[in-house]
Amino acid sequence: MSRSAHPAGPRHADVYPEGHYTAPATDLNELDPKVWSRTVTRDADGALTVGGIEVARLADEFGTPAYFLDESDFRARCRAWSDAFGPDADVFYAGKAFLSRAVVRWLQEEGLNLDVCSGGELATALDAGMPAERIAFHGNNKTVAEIERAVEAGVGRIVLDSFQEIVRVAHVAQRLGVRQRVQIRVTVGVEAHTHEFIATAHEDQKFGIALADGLAAEAVRRALTLDGIELIGIHSHIGSQIFDMAGFEVSARRVVQLLAEVRDEHGVELPEIDLGGGLGIAYTSEDDPREPHEIAKALSDIVTRECESAGLRTPRISVEPGRAIVGPTAFTLYEVGTIKPLEGLRTYVSVDGGMSDNIRTALYDAEYSVALVSRSSDAEPMLVRVVGKHCESGDIVVKDAFLPSDLAPGDLIAVPATGAYCRSMASNYNHALRPPVVAVRDGEARVIVRRETEEDLLRLDVG
Repeated sequence: MSRSAHPAGPRHADVYPEGHYTAPATDLNELDPKVWSRTVTRDADGALTVGGIEVARLADEFGTPAYFLDESDFRARCRAWSDAFGPDADVFYAGKAFLSRAVVRWLQEEGLNLDVCSGGELATALDAGMPAERIAFHGNNKTVAEIERAVEAGVGRIVLDSFQEIVRVAHVAQRLGVRQRVQIRVTVGVEAHTHEFIATAHEDQKFGIALADGLAAEAVRRALTLDGIELIGIHSHIGSQIFDMAGFEVSARRVVQLLAEVRDEHGVELPEIDLGGGLGIAYTSEDDPREPHEIAKALSDIVTRECESAGLRTPRISVEPGRAIVGPTAFTLYEVGTIKPLEGLRTYVSVDGGMSDNIRTALYDAEYSVALVSRSSDAEPMLVRVVGKHCESGDIVVKDAFLPSDLAPGDLIAVPATGAYCRSMASNYNHALRPPVVAVRDGEARVIVRRETEEDLLRLDVG
């Protein structure tokens, strides 16, 4: 791969004389620790390293595009969440963010539980050896077959998402001769400050049973009458990529109010509440995420205060960080291909991946950072849009960012904070081959999810 310098496009000062975009205040060679995993650094030649391995070596061995996951950082974040909440609470890693057998083993070794929301995620968890009692099973439309497998396996809880599912799970459990532990997911009417597609606690969406009009209270009423299930608590999730704790405070208050109503009507104090996940991470330097110990204290204080006010014993709290654990631990490595300056606009930098390995920019208008990582550069910054190779004008990886103006075809660039949802939501659009996930730790790298091959694609095409 060529690493030679090559003027790629106009400088930002020439293209934006009115100052609509201003040059970055920091050196483009600097790496913001908020958006990169903990072992990422630059070596003496300016090349990025992770886990002690230089990216050019990783690219030569594993190819591009590829996701590189910092295992040490992942494990450290698991421990930070576990330590923050302590033995009197439960931390369930949200497997939808990214799941593989290796990740399941890491979770088990670090003492975390696992939240799954499909038969495939459940199969991965069980195959990798996660004890079933440490698994929670979510989903708004679980099939009877999925419910049967979960109940037969002995999952620790099933989160009920509708009136039909209350009866469905109860019937399956009774037929199998067990009493399944369940929680009821409620929508608490909170408008989380996030994108509408990942806000999940307002009434007009598909998840949960609304507190409004007494529907959640009726769901509790029905669940308490069925022999096949044991209602252990209430579940709430208000959205994703949230930085403001105010929404959690409103949610906790309304959930505790429901617990008080259940006590007053049925003489039962439900022992658990799950406040979900959704805490944000830093995708750019402007993002300011909270640390796990801050989140734990805030949630614990909110629940304790509300329970004391209602005269309730404080229930056991569960949380479900997914993105907050795996998101910052990985970056996607690309090779630069076509570089196309558009006079008066910006420079388009095309890479060998795109929306098939990161759909979030197109789907959520998500923002990302990007850096030249195969070398350092003292060239002036230029405003770029990093785009993929797919047949869509919306195939954008990073909408607007600055890269050095000597960027050249063959250079390696990396997009940090792609550990969550990128591989999980990857596709074969244009028959692209989904990239591998490579775990890096202490100078060693190993594939934990291999790159797809053309044979994989053709094997499924049986026509």
